[in-house]
Amino acid sequence: MAPTNYNIQSRSQTGLLRRNHLDPVAVVMVPFPAQGHLNQLLQLSRLISAYNIPVHYVGTAAHNLQAKLRAHSRDPLSASNIHFHELPTPTFQNPPPDPNSNIKFPCHLQPLFDAASEELRGPVAALVRSLSAINRRVVIINDSLMGSVVQDFTRLTNAEAYTFHSISAFTSFFFRWESAGKPFPVDEEILKIIPALNGCFTPQFTEFIINQSDYAKNSSGRIYNSCKEMEGPFIDLLSKQEISGNTKQWALGPFNPVRVEKGKPNQSHKCLEWLEKQGMNEVIFVSFGTTTSFSDEQICEIAIGLEKSEQKFIWVLRDADKGDVFVKDSGRRSIQLPDGFEERMERKGLGLVVRNWAPQLAILEHAATGGFMSHCGWNSCMESLTMGVPIAAWPMHSDQPRNAVLVTKVLKVGVAVKDWACGDGDYNKLVTSSMVDRAVRMLMAEERGHLMRKRAAKLGAAVRSSVADGGATKKEFDAFIAHITR
Repeated sequence: MAPTNYNIQSRSQTGLLRRNHLDPVAVVMVPFPAQGHLNQLLQLSRLISAYNIPVHYVGTAAHNLQAKLRAHSRDPLSASNIHFHELPTPTFQNPPPDPNSNIKFPCHLQPLFDAASEELRGPVAALVRSLSAINRRVVIINDSLMGSVVQDFTRLTNAEAYTFHSISAFTSFFFRWESAGKPFPVDEEILKIIPALNGCFTPQFTEFIINQSDYAKNSSGRIYNSCKEMEGPFIDLLSKQEISGNTKQWALGPFNPVRVEKGKPNQSHKCLEWLEKQGMNEVIFVSFGTTTSFSDEQICEIAIGLEKSEQKFIWVLRDADKGDVFVKDSGRRSIQLPDGFEERMERKGLGLVVRNWAPQLAILEHAATGGFMSHCGWNSCMESLTMGVPIAAWPMHSDQPRNAVLVTKVLKVGVAVKDWACGDGDYNKLVTSSMVDRAVRMLMAEERGHLMRKRAAKLGAAVRSSVADGGATKKEFDAFIAHITR
């Protein structure tokens, strides 16, 4: 069924329809409304806009604001040719996260995901139609989980779409290889370490993924936030005909800045001031992303483990995002730590607890940061490895268990806080203070951690070089731009 006609207006469209000529190309960026997805496509917008191509970033007012406020740098916001379009906000339930859930997948966000996929189709179609009338070509880059929202581009002769996958090439390949019925053999040794998907998704989200994947058949290509230096063999496997169907694969990462601009307003933070007082590689950064909330018992175990380790740390301690992060919740829980923990850590100069948003990329870039205890969301993996920081891997759900295997067993730039259970039901088992202590000491204070840090530094240098003039990623990006502006 064709979508309703919407009259979507924004400052970026003022007077556009009065032009008597066609502009060359416009890019429409359609992110999935979750932080890790919003950020990646905002950073990709920054990179594309640097080629003097207008980019139209679409989302609800709340999710556009969320992406802007949490941007790593001012670049995406100051670029004159990135235009933010505020779509009508769909109605959805906005429950708080459940820290005691048996599965750590953020099922409290499912109402948002369903509402976005059902209600944003019409507004996006209206925007694409308006742009198609004044541009020679409209290029849509949509999150793989927003395929249903952009489906109407096929009605336009001058529009094409590219599917963005927010996960690693490694994880994406094995998802698709398994879905395709394992059409060709792969390395048996790698198969032995690939974790099962038990506990990674709720049944509702699994169905959501399947439904959205059906729309990728109309895509002109697939885009990954990765590069040959990091995932070359798996990018090559994704290009095999049995997996790609001869659809072009573009590895355009890293999307995140490889150097953080100093002195920007959102880089002024007490943790950066604290880092300035620490020695090189002395601090482990502890943060578990925006989709997981821990139980009080688990938080206590983390605190005790960090204190036992006697290693310096910055710990971002906050609950998972709700569907709309700006809705005030008077019943929000107060996260409690062991008595006197924060005061004791600060008094000894051992650690800092941050209870709000922290400038993650700037922390990872800082010379004092020598490790990252992470949930292994792909954003966090790319940012950490781009900055040459090894990872203590603690996956929670989704693609994270397979990303953790890539980091710890394939690239060998990290240690496992715990191994993901392969179907034995203990993927939500309590991680004890001793497990936290052991992983932190191994990464920060032992020779094997030192060797991982050297490997991570070498990998980070190669990734950063790849985006410079003459580098592999820069060439790949130039080729992508040449393709969409052909």
